[in-house]
Amino acid sequence: MIRFQQLHLMRGTKPLFEGVELTLNPREKIGLIGSNGAGKSSLFAMLRNEIHSDQGSLDFPAQWQVAYVAQETPALDRSALDYAIDGDIRLRKLEARLAELESEEATDENGNQIAEVYIALADADAYTVQSRAEQLLLGLGFTMEQMTQSVASFSGGWRMRLNLAQALMCPSDLLLLDEPTNHLDLDAIIWLEDWLKRYAGTLIIISHDRDFLDGVVNVIVHIDERKLKRYGGNYSSFERQRLAQLELAQGMIEKQNRQRAHLQSFIDRFKAKASKAKQAQSRVKALARMDELAPLRAAAEFSFDFKEPLNAPNPLLVLEDVSAGYYLDDYDKSKTKIIVDNINFSLQIGQRIGLLGVNGAGKSTLIKTIAGELNPVNGVAHLGKGLTIGYFAQHQVEMLRHDESPLWHLVKIAPTVREQELRNFLGSFNFPGQMVTSSIKPFSGGEKARLALALIVWQRPNLLLLDEPTNHLDLETREALTDALAQFEGTVVLVSHDRHLLRATTDQFIIVADGQLKPFDGDLDDYKNWLLQNKLAIAETAKKQATASSVPTVVTAEKNVTTNPLNANQKKVLETKIARLSEEIEKLIDDLATITAKLTDTNLYTEQHKDELKTILTLQTMKQRDLEKIEGEWLSLSEQLEG
Repeated sequence: MIRFQQLHLMRGTKPLFEGVELTLNPREKIGLIGSNGAGKSSLFAMLRNEIHSDQGSLDFPAQWQVAYVAQETPALDRSALDYAIDGDIRLRKLEARLAELESEEATDENGNQIAEVYIALADADAYTVQSRAEQLLLGLGFTMEQMTQSVASFSGGWRMRLNLAQALMCPSDLLLLDEPTNHLDLDAIIWLEDWLKRYAGTLIIISHDRDFLDGVVNVIVHIDERKLKRYGGNYSSFERQRLAQLELAQGMIEKQNRQRAHLQSFIDRFKAKASKAKQAQSRVKALARMDELAPLRAAAEFSFDFKEPLNAPNPLLVLEDVSAGYYLDDYDKSKTKIIVDNINFSLQIGQRIGLLGVNGAGKSTLIKTIAGELNPVNGVAHLGKGLTIGYFAQHQVEMLRHDESPLWHLVKIAPTVREQELRNFLGSFNFPGQMVTSSIKPFSGGEKARLALALIVWQRPNLLLLDEPTNHLDLETREALTDALAQFEGTVVLVSHDRHLLRATTDQFIIVADGQLKPFDGDLDDYKNWLLQNKLAIAETAKKQATASSVPTVVTAEKNVTTNPLNANQKKVLETKIARLSEEIEKLIDDLATITAKLTDTNLYTEQHKDELKTILTLQTMKQRDLEKIEGEWLSLSEQLEG
């Protein structure tokens, strides 16, 4: 188990934890929540043994393997698949040891050591590692082709997925995940949720996705007032328990305030009267002794609303026979890449649409086309008179001027409005005091996203196009956005991996699939089933490809020199040799299958069968080497025959 005992932690001059007492049991799935800066990341750093408490202790079994997602990804030439498998450090060490032993001179001692390594590799599921890694990467949104690409070829978000794959590949007792859904689409999140439900170790997740927490965790640990408080159940259960506690605390405070007022009234009335002085003095002492209940520390609610749009054209926008994509050459408009084709689509005032589709299907391309950031490759977009678009996507945050303040950004779009009015507006978005005139460079990702939202709200749009607006937003701001969108009187098109946001703010779904835009007749549960079936089909295809790749195939290569064609006799000789080698390959594959079956017998790993096991493993090594050699000969002869 994990035990915190009277733990104190300071970060600089700021106390993060004071006198923490908490126990977490093995195999529990814990959601760690708390306001920004409360100490979630510091707690993870303690569990990783990177920082240590100032007082008290944090203990868990020393032999536990701790897995977590690395924050940096080197630009390696290593393939994505190999990089994911690298997460299993023990397996990689065994493979390196085996290579070292096999390069040495063959002796009895060497053979025994090789046998022991093979036993350890079998225990580490080495024979299934590639298949397991492929399934992980498919689940996280990679294609089979992408798995062979180098790590350096991927963008930052995709590299974070690779780091997540490494953490999941590691056979761990404790898994630490800090915002694992930030770089994932909804299909990958649903897959990850299902994977984590089956995870056998202890899991601690930091996440602002309430549906994700509800689907995975069975314990919530809330950081509040420098303490860790444990709640049984998922996030929704925590909310109910927390509300009940706050209501109870509020009642106790009100009761105490009434008692204090009564005592103070008695003191004020009778302290000057000699006959009542003694009683009044006792009331003064009672008032001093009364423990003052701590004021409620529920986070101050943050809320905002979208103002009523100034115009309401209907329809807002019509796309006729539009192809959404981009030009491959700015100078040659005939070279195009079409992502979504044959779009016939209109937006009416008041519609609330959730846009679904797997990663790479074209959701963002479609949103950009509607927003006017991409011109239609084909077809026509008709815009309603008075259309005002509020477009939020990740690059909106990146385009903010980091050397300027929130007030500067708002003045740029409202130069004639009084400064105090702008300050008041920004204050309603939690940019108070000096923060409103400070450079946004040190702001968190969530604070920058909140500023980008504020700039959109100010412009009073009648069409909101939101592409993953909750990335980096904390739970409080997500709830505020959800409430604001639910009351927005304009039209909404939303792409989001936050299922709670989708459920609460949209009333119809459309899907981008197979290069087409179609209505989706169902809810998010139906979409989840559709995604899982889609993943299953991809996995089945990958399995067939893997099976096919295990059979020797003819590889032809371009040759820089002209070779003389083979005559009939030469072809006959080659064909005979190839047929003989094929038979040997089949026999060796059968032999290896038989050996593998024998190695599944648990009795073989007892002390009394140790010699037999070593013999079998040595035979397996020899057969594998023979197979590699014969397959090489088969390939060479096949190339000659084809040449």
